[in-house]
Amino acid sequence: MIKLFKRYKVYKFKERILKSFPIDLKNDIKVVLKIIPLYDFTIVNFYGNKYNTDNLISPDNISVKINNEFITIPARYYFNEPKSELENNLTDRQKIILNCILLKHHNGHIREKRLRLLRDKTEYWIIPYTTHLLGEYVYEILETLNKQLNKKNIENYKRFQEENPFYWKQTESRVISYWNEYHRLKSPKLKDYVGFKILDRIKKRTPNNS
Repeated sequence: MIKLFKRYKVYKFKERILKSFPIDLKNDIKVVLKIIPLYDFTIVNFYGNKYNTDNLISPDNISVKINNEFITIPARYYFNEPKSELENNLTDRQKIILNCILLKHHNGHIREKRLRLLRDKTEYWIIPYTTHLLGEYVYEILETLNKQLNKKNIENYKRFQEENPFYWKQTESRVISYWNEYHRLKSPKLKDYVGFKILDRIKKRTPNNS
């Protein structure tokens, strides 16, 4: 009965991840899902401690539109990273998909590492994942995001903003809230806060020259 329950849970996990990308990526996502340890319910937390859980994916979702197609992205993932030797066998496109998935990981260090691996990638379907990072509070991730905002991807952000005006407004509100709650001492003026700088650069289409 326990094994059957776990198999059902894993099936639901895979179903949710499949719905978090455009439908034309389905076959590549299925390959990526084969290497994610969704059957391992013993996970490592932020501090390196192991514990057991029944749920590897947050029940909360983020719904956005990509090329007029709605996708539903889970708010947070708790499963462990796949083994590097399995990851190395993925195609470039599949590696990008995996990195996007792990931008939703509960461990901020993993999110930052995966964001760095997406540098110079221009696929439009990456943007919902990086935009959500913009609405988070980890300063180092925001600094990385700011450096990676360049002429190759800034138009994708504008396009996403226009396609998801309500979600973008929510993101702007989160940026201001996190500045006020966590970063006001470091950046007394909102205009000097890195999260707000990113919003302003997207609005004005002023990328880095890198």
